[in-house]
Amino acid sequence: MGFPNPGGGVGWTGPAPTPDGHSMDAPWFAKRPVSDVRPGDHGWLAYAGAEERDRVIGTFVREGLRHNEKVVYVTDAPADGLPGLDRPLDGHRIDVGAYTRIGQLRVISRADACLDRRGAFEPAMLADTLGRELGGAFAEGFRAVRLTTDHSWALSGPGRADLAQMLGCEHRVGDTVAPSTMAMAICQVDRRTCSGAELLALRDTHEVLIEVDPEFDDGVLRIVRTFEPHGLRLEGELDGARHTVLAERLAAVNRAGRRVHLDVARLRFIDLGGLNLLAQHALALPADEALVLDHLAPDVENVIEMVGWRRLPGLVRGAGAAGGTEDLGR
Repeated sequence: MGFPNPGGGVGWTGPAPTPDGHSMDAPWFAKRPVSDVRPGDHGWLAYAGAEERDRVIGTFVREGLRHNEKVVYVTDAPADGLPGLDRPLDGHRIDVGAYTRIGQLRVISRADACLDRRGAFEPAMLADTLGRELGGAFAEGFRAVRLTTDHSWALSGPGRADLAQMLGCEHRVGDTVAPSTMAMAICQVDRRTCSGAELLALRDTHEVLIEVDPEFDDGVLRIVRTFEPHGLRLEGELDGARHTVLAERLAAVNRAGRRVHLDVARLRFIDLGGLNLLAQHALALPADEALVLDHLAPDVENVIEMVGWRRLPGLVRGAGAAGGTEDLGR
């Protein structure tokens, strides 16, 4: 519904989301930026590609090293190939070998962490491995432990684990992490390696959904990168004081050379200047491209209809209505 804006614009209000950002009929989850992960969190990351995984897990690993927390990563990748370790930390190159030698960074192969003698995935073994790492961390002088592994390999290819095994594994890990005042975990999976039903079942074994840190958040407007589809999610209120920062983030995300989507399901207000900003950005795109507005709530669409889509060339309706699509693990 449109309403007068003291600043002279016209805006809209959308339906208020639940505190976790889901629709009222969705299951309860806490949703946290990766930098806000805290002890007791058994987190879930269903990533759309390497960029999203690396931005989230790289931050998780780097924050642990910065704050004297033990980082345990179950993977067959080498320590110096982990996300985030190729960039400076507090202005200095990360000496991966030094962190490994003092035990702050523990990279454990899948064979040592969770495969039985036949090379088959053993959920109980993984839980025991993580439990041992957690149990020794306090004596080693660390204030907390960060645990992470990627289950994608176990969900695809020859000898894949069945869903019941994976669900049992997640429950065991949750039982290890959730009561702890020291441990926090992120379970990763490439969402392309399993079906939507499997993703939902696995997601529901976690109470915390992890996402990339916001590009911008001043308590009024939050801008978050999205990866599938490529673009930005806008939350809160977009007024004249925040046009410049949105223009900068739009320009940055547009450099990837891919169609840009804006998820506006949680945008409660936009002024006419904000609509004009979006239209001007769209006009600067190649002739066959458009700026896509996803999850338009009815009140949001009514305001755009009032202004007239023809006055906003290059803006197009995208997927779904606000709260009308299932979020597979995010």
